[in-house]
Amino acid sequence: MAPAGDREGYWGPTTSTLDWCEENYAVTWYIAEFWNTVSNLIMIIPPIFGAIQSIRGGLEKRYIASYLALTVVGMGSWCFHMTLKYEMQLLDELPMIYSCCIFVYCMFECFKTKNSVNYHLLFTLVLFSLIVTTVMYGMLVFTLVVRSIYIVTWVYPWLRGLGYTSLGVFLLGFLLWNIDNIFCDSLRNFRKKVPPIIAVTTQFHAWWHILTGLGSYLHILFSLYTRTLYLRYRPKVKFLFGIWPVILFEPLRKQ
Repeated sequence: MAPAGDREGYWGPTTSTLDWCEENYAVTWYIAEFWNTVSNLIMIIPPIFGAIQSIRGGLEKRYIASYLALTVVGMGSWCFHMTLKYEMQLLDELPMIYSCCIFVYCMFECFKTKNSVNYHLLFTLVLFSLIVTTVMYGMLVFTLVVRSIYIVTWVYPWLRGLGYTSLGVFLLGFLLWNIDNIFCDSLRNFRKKVPPIIAVTTQFHAWWHILTGLGSYLHILFSLYTRTLYLRYRPKVKFLFGIWPVILFEPLRKQ
């Protein structure tokens, strides 16, 4: 039998421009990169519940869009890693650009009147989405990070825990992503020598999905907490089952 990395499965030959370090079709004939695929669940299921909660709470539509955008990123990444097809690669990469634009818009509009629309910023971000270059994508993420640090440092310093946690988790995921790329051959050799349960823990691209999905989710919570605090709601961070963070709030009672 050919090595796992050379197997061809249900979706046929790889047509994407990227093929990650995980061995292809090693777990099932139907999924090219199993762990890189299922790790996207963290970007699909929790944001759906967040969007439902936002709709029920009557929150501004941009926060509903933030949750749904993260869900679309997860679904696109799922399809890409499941098939390793070029069309699905675009479905993975392009939503990342659009979701970051929504996140940036939310951050810059945290301290505006309720249901206001910043058409200039909206036009700029839409234009950026149409241009889409690698260099500008880095600039967009940089803008998002700088704006977040500004808020937790100067505006709401007591939000440092939530804000810095989201950034720290994201950066840890980025570190593991680079390790997966740089030391791929060494990781593959290591996985052949250890039990499967240990080999799974070295699927660092899957960890990238988990950590960046969590970091993005926490960033939405941070932005939402900042916004509802400004609108004089009473937001509180609660942990479902003692693990998963959500925001509960209620409008300020009328005098």
